Amino acid sequence: MNILESIAYHLGAPEPALRLVISLLAGYPVAAFYHHYVRSMSETLRHVFFVVVGLIIAYFNYGEDVMHSMMAVFGTYIFLQIFGASKESVCSIFTFTMLYLLAGYYLTGTETYDIKWTMAQCVLTLRLIGLVFDIYDGAKPDELVPKNQRETALQHVPSLLEIAAHAYFPGSFLVGPQFPMRRYLNFVKGKYDQETGDLSSCWAAGRKRCALGFLYLAIYQLGSTYLPDSYLMSQTFLGHTFWKKCVIIGIWGKILLCKYICCWLISEGVCISFGLTFNGKTPEGIIKWDGCQNVSLNVYENATKFGDFIASFNINTNLWVGTYIFRRLKFLGSRAISYAVTLTFLAVWHGLHSGYYACFFMEFVIMQFEREVTSLLRRHEKVKTALLSPTVYPFVWVILKLYTSVFMGYSLVPFALLSFGRWFDVYTSLYFCGHIGFLSLILLCRLLQLIHI
Repeated sequence: MNILESIAYHLGAPEPALRLVISLLAGYPVAAFYHHYVRSMSETLRHVFFVVVGLIIAYFNYGEDVMHSMMAVFGTYIFLQIFGASKESVCSIFTFTMLYLLAGYYLTGTETYDIKWTMAQCVLTLRLIGLVFDIYDGAKPDELVPKNQRETALQHVPSLLEIAAHAYFPGSFLVGPQFPMRRYLNFVKGKYDQETGDLSSCWAAGRKRCALGFLYLAIYQLGSTYLPDSYLMSQTFLGHTFWKKCVIIGIWGKILLCKYICCWLISEGVCISFGLTFNGKTPEGIIKWDGCQNVSLNVYENATKFGDFIASFNINTNLWVGTYIFRRLKFLGSRAISYAVTLTFLAVWHGLHSGYYACFFMEFVIMQFEREVTSLLRRHEKVKTALLSPTVYPFVWVILKLYTSVFMGYSLVPFALLSFGRWFDVYTSLYFCGHIGFLSLILLCRLLQLIHI
């Protein structure tokens, strides 16, 4: 047993998870080294620095499997050299990176979620697909490119070194956040240094996100001791009453999400510490370092509808999907169909397990329900006003918090358990209450609209 295995054993965590946390935290001293020694160097040397450090982190986590990310980066560069800023580039790189990722899932997949090279590869896949879309957008006339796409469009094909440095950036290679090549190039060219004048505030902001990350990590470690994923498949859980199982599912879901939140907060803190996340200033002149914010804790912790979770959770991935997938499906002529296709893409991107598809199907159903209710309330302002009144809203708020907590956990069951036999048994013990309930309520809302109530 090596040192890391021993430490992981005593912490009660898998060794790959310990390597991941160490790698995320290593970003902070790397950022300090960058500011003291590398920041004043040429752009080329800074690119080289990020590639070398990123590859070391990748090798520390995945060993020789680092070659897969190198293949994806090099393959993307070759396609760009062959096809340039064209539809052929978009189609070929989209297909190449997605098929490579799916082949990885197929060849390495098990019945559980494992921390292996495909985790970083899925982050890289979106980054490379986003890159080719940005290059394609940059070749179009400005009037044909929506404003949000103009902000990330590139007027030239980046060099192999630039693509590799963007891909292996130490603060985001393993778990994100996603950010476009244009932000990275602005950072390396010193544009943010010029606008901020002083990068000292980024250290304070970075440390704050790191501290919050450790808080959520502690909550997850403590909570998962009592409510691990395996508990949902135990006879103890299955033997509880229906209502007790609903409460447990809600608490378990909150604990599970802490695992993702802690990683995103720590990695975002690294990006902030580098100075990459500059996002302008407030009217009072305070620098904003939220350009790569991946979770909004205020919105998340105060969520009273599923739309709040979508808006606050994995923000940069959702922004990526909105920019490069959802908004480009306008030709389908239906927001609902575009949303369904987008969620299908997300499910495929996550992996081949049936649990991912079941999870995103549930998200689609619940979001459709919330849209139907919102549409109904617009037609009944008196009801809406009454629900928001000071005497009624506290009770409504409690109901909404219970609703979001329980059914967020309910939706996450297949995402965590992955294989059909596992999540299907849990849903069976809950009588598929979420599926039956939300689909029935959607039909009821449609019926009420048809009869003009």
